[in-house]
Amino acid sequence: MPTEDSPGLTAKHWRDCADVYDFLDQIRLRPGAWLSGSSLRDLQSMLMGYQVALGVHSINEPCDFWHGGAFSQWLGTRLGGTSPLGWAADIERNTPEGSTPTEEFFRLLDAYRSDASHASAQATATTQFPGIEYMINTFVTLFWGKHLLTQATERLEDRGFRVIRLEAGQWKTERDMHRAMAAALDFPDYYGHNLDALNDCLGDVACYGGYDDAPEGAGLVLSFTDYDRFATTCPRAAQVVLDIIAKRARQAAVLHRRLIGLVQSNDPQTQFESVGAMPVLWNNDEWSDANRGA
Repeated sequence: MPTEDSPGLTAKHWRDCADVYDFLDQIRLRPGAWLSGSSLRDLQSMLMGYQVALGVHSINEPCDFWHGGAFSQWLGTRLGGTSPLGWAADIERNTPEGSTPTEEFFRLLDAYRSDASHASAQATATTQFPGIEYMINTFVTLFWGKHLLTQATERLEDRGFRVIRLEAGQWKTERDMHRAMAAALDFPDYYGHNLDALNDCLGDVACYGGYDDAPEGAGLVLSFTDYDRFATTCPRAAQVVLDIIAKRARQAAVLHRRLIGLVQSNDPQTQFESVGAMPVLWNNDEWSDANRGA
């Protein structure tokens, strides 16, 4: 399916593709060979897998097609809004008569690539607001793969964030959680070891603590591993802890400070109720069910 904006494309083996756009050009030429029924949802899942592979193999290649990423943001501006189902659903819903969603995607892709503003906007957001990808839609982000959580925390540390790592799988009781949180965040001796006290003390740390002494003033990250085990033994406390983090993160943001919760679960189907009136979402690399549990 060559277009006026991409003349002279030639078929080649996927191993010879230089980057994601080169790969997409091959799909453009023969969508039926790559996509079942030329399904745009299949293409979205394929690009999510592509981005996961980049992360797994530590390849530094821009790939903007994850849910909530640069392409989604650009498309939302163009269409006047986005849906939680992702950019494929947005394009399908807005495909004009006489076209197909796949054809419309490649037309939009050409426009996206020619619009330099998305690149500058993405660079500005990343430079001026480190960690913004974990605060746009929710202050508490889920991870299944521990390697992805490790990569996320290392990136944030490189940007000046203070990362507190908490092994939630070791908590057999709610009191175990309070002991660990109090020690990690240096709560005062009068800390009451209950959820109300956690709300108060975490609020002090998030809004007034000294975690943003770095030049970037980046903020604080609470990184939990094996959180599903704690949620199994103490479901109410596990939910309330995330709710406290989300509420205090929103309060901190008003004061130009940053608090982020990153939560790893060994159960790829883990779900929590909304926290701080915001959903607990999977991270961009694993938002699709197909990218978890394999």
